[in-house]
Amino acid sequence: MLDTVVAAETPEGILLELRPAGLTARFCAFALDWLIRMVILYAFALIARFMGGVGAGFLVILFFLLEWFYPVVFELGRAGATPGKKTLGLKVVMDNGLPVTPGASFTRNLLRAADFLPIGYGFAILSMLLRADCKRLGDIGAATLVVHEPRAAPRIALDMVEPVMPVRTLSPRDQAALVALASRAPTLTLERLDELAAIAATVTPDNGQREPGVITRRVLGVAQWLVGRRT
Repeated sequence: MLDTVVAAETPEGILLELRPAGLTARFCAFALDWLIRMVILYAFALIARFMGGVGAGFLVILFFLLEWFYPVVFELGRAGATPGKKTLGLKVVMDNGLPVTPGASFTRNLLRAADFLPIGYGFAILSMLLRADCKRLGDIGAATLVVHEPRAAPRIALDMVEPVMPVRTLSPRDQAALVALASRAPTLTLERLDELAAIAATVTPDNGQREPGVITRRVLGVAQWLVGRRT
């Protein structure tokens, strides 16, 4: 399958589209988090060397906390992601798209021990490569997903559109339709706006440029002209 979108339904009956993160993105996030942990350990080790046995004991405790609780603390935060995941635009959610629960976060991170087997996270890599939702064993056991955070679709700003005089007389119905389209433009994706503008392309002057984006600007320009913005 070329499309890896996973559909999930919330308890309220809302259908969500989740895009699972693949092996490459997750590896890069893991590597960044590992680097952050190593920097913290190294900085503390420089201090612990002057504390003798007590410092060595604290260093062992810090290593334990970073290994098992570093991801849990960040996953239960508002971002739902460790610094590495957040940098890559990833987050951990439940299978239904809701924020990850404490129990699920603890479970998925405790099962990293199983994911590590037989060596170098072999089982985790194999599981992510074989499953369409790219889950590792910890995700399967905890019913979680690592997904790409949705990005805001680009919108068009009407104040950047120059008014255009229509090439023919428009009926009141056509004028109302164009003005309504212009009022909805900031809420529509560029792709959908191009589709709707193409229907009204005949009201604009044909200057030889027929690319979807150019047509859309001309149609919105006519709408601007109709509402009196002609300068």
